[in-house]
This record gives sequence, structure tokens and C-alpha cells, in this order.
Amino acid sequence: MRSSSASTPPERGTSRPGSPGSERRKSRTSASFRGLRSVWKPGVLRSDLPASLVVFLVAVPLCVGIAVASGVPPELGLVTGIVGGLVVGPMPGSNLQVSGPAAGLTVLVYEAVRTYGLPVLGALVLAAGLLQLAMGALRLGRWFRAVSVAVVQGMLAGIGLVLVAGQLYALADAEAPGAGLASIGGLPTLAGDVFGDPAVRTAAAVGVGTLLVVAVWPRLRAAARLVPGPLAAVLLATVVVAVFDLPVARIEVQGLGGAVQPPGSDELARLTELGALGTVLAFALIASAESLFSAAAVDRMHDGPPTRYDRELMAQGAGNTVCGLLGALPMTAVIVRSSANLRAGARTKLSRVLHGVWLLAFVVLLPQVLGLVPVAALAGVLVHAGWRLLPVREFGRMCRDRAQWGEALVLLVTGVAVVLTNLFEGVLIGLVLAVVKSAWDTSQVHLEVAGRERDDGPLRVRVLGYATFLRLPRLLDQLAQLPPERPVELDLSGLRHMDLACRTALEEWAERRAATARAEPEAAVR
Repeated sequence: MRSSSASTPPERGTSRPGSPGSERRKSRTSASFRGLRSVWKPGVLRSDLPASLVVFLVAVPLCVGIAVASGVPPELGLVTGIVGGLVVGPMPGSNLQVSGPAAGLTVLVYEAVRTYGLPVLGALVLAAGLLQLAMGALRLGRWFRAVSVAVVQGMLAGIGLVLVAGQLYALADAEAPGAGLASIGGLPTLAGDVFGDPAVRTAAAVGVGTLLVVAVWPRLRAAARLVPGPLAAVLLATVVVAVFDLPVARIEVQGLGGAVQPPGSDELARLTELGALGTVLAFALIASAESLFSAAAVDRMHDGPPTRYDRELMAQGAGNTVCGLLGALPMTAVIVRSSANLRAGARTKLSRVLHGVWLLAFVVLLPQVLGLVPVAALAGVLVHAGWRLLPVREFGRMCRDRAQWGEALVLLVTGVAVVLTNLFEGVLIGLVLAVVKSAWDTSQVHLEVAGRERDDGPLRVRVLGYATFLRLPRLLDQLAQLPPERPVELDLSGLRHMDLACRTALEEWAERRAATARAEPEAAVR
């Protein structure tokens, strides 16, 4: 029996008290406030405050070195690090990975600055950030996990080779003859200059010394816990150069006001060029892939909440949008800083936010300190970073396993293509090769022939698997080996897929076989 009393429906946009929607909103709100309050607990501060200082010390030489290697003022690298801490730091996505300028984008940024000029860099990064925001809103973050690992490793190998080759010139205070293959081809000339020119030899000694300190420092466990290796190496090189007054190039400091150049209407208008759009796409895709791969690696290093990939993609997009508005370098999540953050005992997002605060304080209060740092010392740090990008161990494992030779080929071709062409085209070549390899691996087709034991009667040939154009030559060869005097019943019901090329070829084969029959068609397609 229905009650005669009528209930008033809630207004649009509201929920009844106690309704599921209201309870969900309450739980989300209370969880957010609990998260904010938990940041300021004494235990969290005791762990995150020291961790933020460690990440800051790791970030300073990397931010500056990556900026110099990218052909932009060093302050812009620090600006990107600041944005990574203060803008991306508090945003949802991944709690413990740290964002900033990355060595993986150095080659692409250098090419963009050389092609379009420094003022246009901000417009390119701004557009890439907006594209990342759109991809995150469309929930495309999880699709980056479907990219072939061999392509990613090949991309990093190519970047590492180009970065190492280019920074070897900076390590000796010499000018690179070009990018990519040109810089690699000029290395014999550089070696001759090192032995023949005292000034070049001095700079090379500073750079090589820095490189050795960075490589050996992790073995000094007590020292490594106190000071990060890159910072220790740069500080030591700076002190040696200052004490002995060595004639080596130092970093040129412009000041934050002179370095930050927001893009204007003229720079934004360059985004209509096809080449610029390709660069924007490369920025967005490579930065997103590197960030999300880093997130997956960081998730394996801790027991906390896993990364929410779409939200992390939007956080990276927001950071790159701000970097673009400031004319700074593009950012990604960086595994070096993230692992340092975890090893230092970070528990919440506070550590990465505070590292941005320390970077901002350094830029505002101590900018002239950068002018004391030798360029060769930063080059030594980046040579080590570039070498770390080379997947030597992974490539060796692929080569030892016959089943992974195809993956090794994809890695090798992608890396060589990046060196010979550019980053965007090299990755495209690698992706195409990976797709072809996957198609080849999945297009397995074979024949089952029944009736061979009899001397007469039809042969029943059943085709199984995936019949694509990639396996068509092998399929036709097997059909050609059937006895020509026997009739054939061709059964295609076992095929899970057959493309147009295979269907056409099989129909033509059946027609040819029928045409050669003496009395009646000897082939029928069922």
C-alpha cells in the first residue's frame, strides 16, 4: 500500500543527507583534510625535511647542467626545478616522485632552441603542457604503459650517446661541430686538441676529474650519505679552479629577471608551423612517457599508494604549462631525484614541495654562486648522466636470449635512428619497427594436411592461426609443395584472422589449381 505523503526531491546539484553521493564527498573532504594535517605531524617533518634538503642538493647541479647542455641560461633549469616542487609537488598523482628538467629531453630542447630560438621555447613548452593536460583529462595515461620497452630503451640509448658526445666538447671548453652524428664524428679532432692545446687540456682535466668523482662517490658510503655525488664533484671542481685560478670557462649568470622570458604573440604564432607542432608533440609524448615510466619504477621502490597515471599526467601538464608561461625548460618526473627522495626517507609530498622552496631561496639569495662553477665540471656530471641512460645491461641480456633478439634489434635500430636523424623521427622509426615485429610475432600460420597416407582421394588441408601478408610467402610455399595430382579441400575455418592480401592470394591459388585439373576442379575453398 502506497503512502499518501509525498517527499520533496532534493534540489539539482545537491544530495540527501546520508545519501551515497553525500557520504562520498564527506569522505573525500575529510581524507583531504587528514592528508593536510598529517603533513605537519612531527614524525613526517622529521623525515621529509631532511629528505627535501637531499633532493635540493641533488637537483642544483642537475638543473644547472641540463640547462647549459640544452643551450639555455642556467637560471631556466632552476626555474623548472622550482615549478616541479611548488606546482607539481602538491598535486595528486604520485606522492614521492620529484619533477624537474631531465637529461632525456636535453637533445630535443637543444634542437628546438637551435631551430626556433630561445624566445619560442616557452611557447613550445606551453603547448606541450596543455596537450598533456588534455591527455590526462581523456584518461590516456595508462596507454603509455603499452609502449614497447625496447623502443623506450633505444630512445634513451640514442639520447645518452648524443648527450655524452656533445658534453665531451663542453668538458674540454670546446665547441661542438654540430649535433648527433656530427659531434660523434668530430671526437678524433677533439682528442687531438686535448693533447695539443694546454687550455683545452686544463679544462678536460677538470671535467674528467669531476666525472671520476661522480662515478666513485657512491662507493664512499659514509660520504655519499652526507652529500650527493654530483654536488660533491661540482663543489670540489669549483674549489680547485678557484684556488689555482685555472683558465677555464665559468657559467654565465644573467639573473632571474633577465633569463625568464614569457612567450609573446609573435612566439605563439610560430606554433602554426608544422615543424613546431611536431616538436610540441615530441615534447608532450616523450615527457609523458618518461614521467610515467619513472612513476612505475618509483612505485616498485616503496609500499605507499601507487601512482594514479591520469592524474600524474595532468600534474605534469600543469607544471609544463607554468614552465611555458615562464619561458623555462620542459619538465618530467626524474628517477634520479625521486630515488634520492626515497632513500632519504621521504614519506609524503612535503619533501618535494620543500625542495622547490630551497631552490627558490637559492635563486633569489645566492644567484652569483653559479658564476663560480666551471662549465667543464657540469659537463662531467652530464657525461655520467648520459652514460647512465645507456641500457648496456639490458641490451646484453637481450642478446644472450635468442627469444629476445627481435627486441634487441628494435632497441638498436631506435638508438641508431635517434643519433642519425633526430629524437622525434628516431622514436617514430622505433615504434614502426616494434609494430612490425609484433605483427610478425602474432601472425603465426601453419597447415595441417590429412590424407597423405593414402595414394588417392582428396587431401584435406586445414589452415590455422593468423593469415596476414607477413606470412603469405611461407603459406604459398607450403601450398606449392602439395602433390599436384591430388585434389585438395582447403579448410579455412581454423583461421582466427585473415587479411585481404591472404584471401586474394588463396583465391588465386585455388583458381590456378582448378585450371590445371584434367577433369574437374581439384581445389575447392570451403
